[in-house]
Amino acid sequence: MNNSYLPIGSVVMLVGGRLKLMIHGRKQILVTDDERNGKMYDYLAVPYPEGYISPEYTYVFNHENIEKVIFEGMSDEEEKEFQKVLEKASAE
Repeated sequence: MNNSYLPIGSVVMLVGGRLKLMIHGRKQILVTDDERNGKMYDYLAVPYPEGYISPEYTYVFNHENIEKVIFEGMSDEEEKEFQKVLEKASAE
């Protein structure tokens, strides 16, 4: 994998994971109940093929936790420009 973030819609397997997950958010700060832990994660995902079920079935993880990319989502010029925004958020 390169240094850029996977596009929305990408489907991955995590290290030691049993579920396929579809990425639907990037650079997410985990919020639980009324608390923020302040940690930013690279990705937000839901089970594939089910999609969003409830908050209990929403997963956050980092790029290094990905074992295998099963499908890479769409990447157009708008996505390429947004990669610059993600890189800036990573540097902060």
